[in-house]
Amino acid sequence: MLRMPVMNERDLLHSPAVVWVRVVLRMTLFALALLWPAGRVFWWEACVMVGLWTLFAFDATRYLLHHDPALLEERLQLLPWAREQKTWDKVIMLLLVIIGLPLYILPGLDVVRYGWSEPLPLWIRISALLLQALCLAGIGRVMRENTYLAQVVKIDRERNQHVVTTGPYALVRHPMYSMIILLVFAVPASLGSRCALLLSVFLAVLLVLRTRLEDRTLHDELEGYAAYAQRTRYRLFPGVW
Repeated sequence: MLRMPVMNERDLLHSPAVVWVRVVLRMTLFALALLWPAGRVFWWEACVMVGLWTLFAFDATRYLLHHDPALLEERLQLLPWAREQKTWDKVIMLLLVIIGLPLYILPGLDVVRYGWSEPLPLWIRISALLLQALCLAGIGRVMRENTYLAQVVKIDRERNQHVVTTGPYALVRHPMYSMIILLVFAVPASLGSRCALLLSVFLAVLLVLRTRLEDRTLHDELEGYAAYAQRTRYRLFPGVW
């Protein structure tokens, strides 16, 4: 009599079928966060934005399932938390969640439902959507280059983390943060929300602070990082910082 292989809970959670269900659910929640506050389904800027992020999510998932399942597991964590995570990082992560969620909810209330502020000009909204597309493509490139791209600040000793110096990392030391900082401004701008742009300022400050503290941690704890930092001077944007 044939016996079917028994999958433990961890294997089941990370099977391809379940991974795709998790991605679809996440993108559905993302669409609801944008459109529900607006009170209508057709809001063309939000629909384009959902399309961009869905294409990115599906492409990244497809690639990581085949080439880097360990990174996919790391990026799919809904509430990332690690035993070795720094206390300061836990505080910053909490603040990023508290301020970051309204970044997607507020524009629908501001621009569509209540009209608290005058929508940004059309050319700004279109430019911001194009910037989002470029940033998402940049994040995809960073994911392909760095398998240690954890959501929390930690040194992945289980996988023998080493310094990544190729691709975007040859230009700046923290290209993921570079893309995310641009995104936190592009998201409300593409939706036309002046009110939500105020949240972007606070998020950018937190991300710059986290970049600085993470950079210091890598200097202290990751072998070879100090030498890499001497060769690659800029943390976020070439010629700026």
